[in-house]
Amino acid sequence: MNKFVMSRPLGAMALLLAAQGPAFADALEGEASSADILAASDASDWLQLDQDNLLYIELERGRVVVALSTSLAPHHVAQIKALAREHFYDGLSFYRVIDGFVAQGGDVLESREIKTAKKTMMAEYDEPAPDWPNFKPLADKDGYAATTGFVNGLPVGLDENSARAWHLHCAGAFAFGRNNERDSASTEFYITLQPQRYLDRNLTVFGRVVDGMEHLQALRRVQPAQTIEDDMGETILSMQIGADMPEGDRAALEILRSDTPTFQRYVASRRNRPEEFFYFRPDYINVCDLPYPVREISDTGP
Repeated sequence: MNKFVMSRPLGAMALLLAAQGPAFADALEGEASSADILAASDASDWLQLDQDNLLYIELERGRVVVALSTSLAPHHVAQIKALAREHFYDGLSFYRVIDGFVAQGGDVLESREIKTAKKTMMAEYDEPAPDWPNFKPLADKDGYAATTGFVNGLPVGLDENSARAWHLHCAGAFAFGRNNERDSASTEFYITLQPQRYLDRNLTVFGRVVDGMEHLQALRRVQPAQTIEDDMGETILSMQIGADMPEGDRAALEILRSDTPTFQRYVASRRNRPEEFFYFRPDYINVCDLPYPVREISDTGP
């Protein structure tokens, strides 16, 4: 049984946008529900997530899995991998958890030595737009980006005029915090509990939670401790890269490919819900309101 976890060259971009156009949703309106569309999907509609770019955060209440970006913010991805392989976060905590905002973790008292990772990071708020053969822009307008869409399940913003792209602060975004200085990110990370789009291009997002978001939402609410006697929040038992773990301990996860007709039908079913319950269908969807399908597979199939 499927376990749904829910959670191009720029010259071609204009052609792709024009090809979809506003009639995209209208042409597909009235089709099956999103659940039916996913249930009827083919194996070719899904992409298995690379264990070398999966970050496993073990908490007492359960496991959280983060898919790391491979096309944007590569230096931040390298940083989190180095820190995980140092076991930097093991035994630290989610020390700042604010309702409707973020869960922030790391070394609140700055007591732990950084060994192989960088002491500070150059900002990667946005990057030159890569050649994404599977980028599928949404036809809907967005208040924070000229174009939005998905790359391997991670929401992306695109400014065609500057040819810059960046990951969005939708729920489950994984990013590094910083001080006021632009290039001051180091070890402290946060995960958004709700969309925080005003932070886009002000901090570096380089991943997204693909499993275990319920554990983050359930974390004890806490403010940063000032002394060792204060409440440090809930403990991070370990943080590891999937490729470094025994195969039996990994989660075999697949994510819906965004360059397929199934994805287009799925988006249309969320833009105008076909279920009888819905009377108002606005022909619109916000990029952060699209639950991106992820499923766990086993040796016997999904």
